[in-house]
Amino acid sequence: MAALTLQPRLRRRRFPLAAWVAMIPMVLTVAFAYLGTMLWTARVSLSNSRTFPSGDFAGVTQYVRLFHNDRWLLSLQNIVIYGACFIVACMVIGLLLAIFIDQRVVAEGALRTVFLYPYAMSFVATGLVWQWILNPQLGVQQVLHKLGFVHARFDWIVDQDYVIYTLVIATVWQASGLVMALLLAGLRGIDDEIWKAARIDGIPRWRVYASIVVPMLGPSVSTAFVLLFVMVVKLYDAVVAMTQGGPGTASEVPAKFIMDYLFGRANIGLASAASIVLLTTVLAILAPFFYVRSRAALRKDV
Repeated sequence: MAALTLQPRLRRRRFPLAAWVAMIPMVLTVAFAYLGTMLWTARVSLSNSRTFPSGDFAGVTQYVRLFHNDRWLLSLQNIVIYGACFIVACMVIGLLLAIFIDQRVVAEGALRTVFLYPYAMSFVATGLVWQWILNPQLGVQQVLHKLGFVHARFDWIVDQDYVIYTLVIATVWQASGLVMALLLAGLRGIDDEIWKAARIDGIPRWRVYASIVVPMLGPSVSTAFVLLFVMVVKLYDAVVAMTQGGPGTASEVPAKFIMDYLFGRANIGLASAASIVLLTTVLAILAPFFYVRSRAALRKDV
């Protein structure tokens, strides 16, 4: 009998140890593959490294050079414009699609698949497809000319002032389905009693969404925001596939700047400095965001 009573206790004691053992590979990966490479990159950014890393110490010289580089400053300007347009457009379109499907429309499953399918494509494939669509000699502009609108122009992809917005169009088409799926899951978690009470009170459906339902989607919206923000920071494939950073450097973004200086121009020190600046910016934006979310969760538990 004593052995039987001790067995559950032994199992409870072994479980935390087994959990820690199972976490060892991930802990080592985070420690060496992530934290280790970040620290190494920070060290290289403080040196005069060119083609290969060097052991000298140059202080913030690379950072001074970086912020005197017009191409880097243009890439920061482009990523801010792109990020604002991309996140807002994805949120709005994703919410509208989620609300549309939430009406229990016919062929709901097929529509969900159609809206979410672009997200399954790679950014390279998306960029190539949209490059053809937006090409003035092949795409939308040429179709309009054949329809008789000979003066119509849609040549944004070769226009330095508008090329960044072609990246927004292509990537919003790809990512808005993901936002739709996240927000639809949040909408399906709303209590039906809210809708019954709204119908009894005669509140218009749009008012219920605007005043009650959408504010309740905070967790889904925050998750979608984080994922979209990560996509903004990682923007590289679509730029290379669609514009190669052109015309000129009009669609340059930080990730392409880093890759070009790391491999094309063999300036590993400047590329590392740019990487650290980008990492610091991401942490400065996401850290307060996660802190607020964790505090809200703690208050909810209390």
